[in-house]
Amino acid sequence: MLGLFYLCLCFTVGHALCSLLWPKLKESTAVTYRGQKVGLCPFFVLLPAWFITGAVCMVWATYLLALAFQNAQTPLLYANAFVVPIAMAISVFGILRRVFHAKKNARTPFARLWLGEVVFIFCTTLLVVLLMWWSFFIQDGKLYVGVTIYSDFAPHLGMIRSFSVGNNFPTQYSHYAGEDIKYHFLFQFFVGNLEFLGLPLDFAFNLPSAISLLGAFSLLYALTVKLTGRRFTGYLAVLFFVFRSSDALFDFLAALPKETDALTALKENTAFIGTTPNENWGLWNLNVYCNQRHLAFGICIMLFLIYMLIGHVFQAISRVRRSYLAKQKQIVQTEGSGMLWSESVPFVIREACFREAGWLPQSLISSIALGVLLGAAAFFNGACVIACLAVLFFLAIVSDHRIEYMIVALLTLILSLLQTNLFINGSAVKAEYYFGFLAENKTLFGAWDYVMTLCGILPVVLLAAFLLEDGAHKWIMVAFTAPFVLAFTLSLTVDVTVNHKYVMLSVMLLSIYAAVFVNWLWHRWGFWVKAVSLFLIVALTVTGIYDLRTVIKSNDSRAGGCVSFDLEDPVTQWVAANATSQDIFLTSYYSLNSVVLGGAMLFNGWPYYAWSAGYDTAARDVSTAQMYEASSPEALEALVKEHNIRYIIVDDDVRNSMEYWVNEENIKATFACVFTYGTLDIYDTTQTLEE
Repeated sequence: MLGLFYLCLCFTVGHALCSLLWPKLKESTAVTYRGQKVGLCPFFVLLPAWFITGAVCMVWATYLLALAFQNAQTPLLYANAFVVPIAMAISVFGILRRVFHAKKNARTPFARLWLGEVVFIFCTTLLVVLLMWWSFFIQDGKLYVGVTIYSDFAPHLGMIRSFSVGNNFPTQYSHYAGEDIKYHFLFQFFVGNLEFLGLPLDFAFNLPSAISLLGAFSLLYALTVKLTGRRFTGYLAVLFFVFRSSDALFDFLAALPKETDALTALKENTAFIGTTPNENWGLWNLNVYCNQRHLAFGICIMLFLIYMLIGHVFQAISRVRRSYLAKQKQIVQTEGSGMLWSESVPFVIREACFREAGWLPQSLISSIALGVLLGAAAFFNGACVIACLAVLFFLAIVSDHRIEYMIVALLTLILSLLQTNLFINGSAVKAEYYFGFLAENKTLFGAWDYVMTLCGILPVVLLAAFLLEDGAHKWIMVAFTAPFVLAFTLSLTVDVTVNHKYVMLSVMLLSIYAAVFVNWLWHRWGFWVKAVSLFLIVALTVTGIYDLRTVIKSNDSRAGGCVSFDLEDPVTQWVAANATSQDIFLTSYYSLNSVVLGGAMLFNGWPYYAWSAGYDTAARDVSTAQMYEASSPEALEALVKEHNIRYIIVDDDVRNSMEYWVNEENIKATFACVFTYGTLDIYDTTQTLEE
């Protein structure tokens, strides 16, 4: 199947590029950032690195070529006809180069997997497959979409289908057609192309989503082991990432009436728990990675850049320590602990600022490649790009080779601006000071109360870890907090709720140090200390574990937890066969239905999607009402021409709308009805009726 082959090419192209750009990537897992031998299996880094690098290159190449062939009937056909053979050639080159290189040099054996790592891979794979295919799958010709992801999947599937069965070039937002595309859509394009190449829609969406989430787990594990030298800490870090820390479960139990059986209440509950605003959306748990599947892809890119660049911090620490000890006429006994904090900070910064090693790049090729990778990801997931830059900014302050950070930031900015100019009329981000995020009390103490309610015991554990760690890791913790601070001080879109991704990204990174502290406790002497560490593991994960149970139960198709759609529905097939992505549909407030699955471009779909992406939905509300309420054919024709409407749909949603009164007789008297199915009528505005 060509779609599966395309997906495999992402890995092989990535392999060829990574072996050229980062030839020592395989050896990077042999030691920690401080030089301690760990012998970590390279595939924990190589596989996700190959995937994201190859996918970004292939998706961009396919998209740009399809854009160039936009006037063709099937632009993706021509684009793939160019990209796939070139990708095959690059893949063959990479394989031959590896074989030739292996013959010339002694081959470095791959480190074996430990038993714990085998269990880790099995459990994470099982979890990811369960999440993806439980909430979204095709069975017996019907598409099943879980109720907890149904809302977000409306624009996602609309965009995917606009590419796989439509011709969305130049690209428009499927729920606000006729203007630019403000939403980061390239992952949806990736999925749409996979479906176009023959993969069923569920596999086209689930496979790259599953690979991305597995890659995020793998890179987080590798980063943790590189930072700490302990595999068990890596397992804990991923565990804390998967299962969030929160007071939600304890608040839920505390709010139960006295006579209620707690176990029964927990068993019967199907709603996401939590007392903070919008927590009933599943805003903070694994449900996010089910309904925002492009997020995991962005996380992979963010983690890879941090993995590649954070070593410069330890290079600076090692160099400055030697200089410091030399000045104090001391003998270096060990490379164990850092000396970056308190009175040493000015010394480190001074040493890094006024020494060549603090600025000169270690590898120009590597930094350029990383900058291009991050910049090219702006329309895969913009939030991860911004969060990554925030983390790298703080890391750069105490790093050697600062010019590498500058190159990454500059290339990211340039590429992001180029993409913005290509896709958006105006600015992609409108930053405004907004303190407090979703806290009801927008004060410092109100925000702190919100954080403690949201994160449970995690802030206390992180404070303990901060006090425990040496100077280098203290600074890294500060850097990892940068996206969190951004979420609580800036609003980058009209809907501040979307800042939750920055909070989640910070918590993911800081989970490394929560794991460090728990692991430290476990290795202390005494039964009670170990008992405390076990208690902390339970306290940090119990709410997240219950959330997973809620995700599974809420999306159980056997119990009505999924909304189903007939993929052979006549409306879906008619839209796919008769409308291009340049044909705008006037409809009611559609979310996800048979029209959207046909790839239809909606003039004014469900307003929240477009509003949160930055579109002026209020103006279109007025225009929609004017067209449906038009009192004469002349008035209707003028409005339709003004807004470039190709098809008008009149169905029961339109007839029963509370937003306007539909003058159906005027529509019938003006345009020809070209399709009828049940109570749904579609009128073609290019076919007017003669009086």
